[in-house]
Amino acid sequence: MTRIRLRLGRPLLAGAARPWGAGVVVACVILVAVLGALFAHKTRADSFDSAVDSPIITLFNSHGGLAYRLAYPGTLYPAVLVSVIIVVICLLTGRLNGAVLAVAAVPVAAGLADGLLKHLVDRTYLGQLTYPSGHTTAAFASVTTIVVVFLIPPQPYRARVIRVLVALAGCAVGAIVAIAVIALEWHTFTDTLAGAAVGIGAVCALALIFDLVQPVARRLHRRLPPRHEDIPEGETTVADDEWLMD
Repeated sequence: MTRIRLRLGRPLLAGAARPWGAGVVVACVILVAVLGALFAHKTRADSFDSAVDSPIITLFNSHGGLAYRLAYPGTLYPAVLVSVIIVVICLLTGRLNGAVLAVAAVPVAAGLADGLLKHLVDRTYLGQLTYPSGHTTAAFASVTTIVVVFLIPPQPYRARVIRVLVALAGCAVGAIVAIAVIALEWHTFTDTLAGAAVGIGAVCALALIFDLVQPVARRLHRRLPPRHEDIPEGETTVADDEWLMD
């Protein structure tokens, strides 16, 4: 019988990363709130959005359905696929907290964007609620999850370089999604800016919350009597933050 040993794992945002993570959350909240206040109940792009959006729309007008394909990474199926991949990797490497973050990240970020903020701000563009951009939110939530789970924990130098390149590639994909939804006239530039902030801020906030809850989970697990069959031969107990799965 195959068993997988799960650990809560090291904190998602440990040491110096924790103040940075909190700072990112605060900055994202301020950005979304300020832009939301400025564009609440607006029904058209302002002069700033028009200046940024017009060249992008003009450029993609001559490229057929390219913008639709570029916006695809911000849709449901790619987001779910990325989340599943992260969950599998985390479970295989015993990082339960990373798996939980991957499961929660996109649904929480999308719920904030589409379920709360769009209706709260009530900004419309061409007749649709647009603030913040749901596509951009999903894309950047996926990217930030990858960064938090695979880049921030200490790694050997070579592995760190690879992870930085992966993170940069993810940010490039998020930026491409933002450009695509502008080209399709689904969103304005400030919609995508707020969407990126919601995706990044939501994942960092979740990571901070999970790190706060993790010591409580360890204490609760320590109080539970281990099952006899879960105790490895020669040991009297299972580590405080470990579970054995058949």
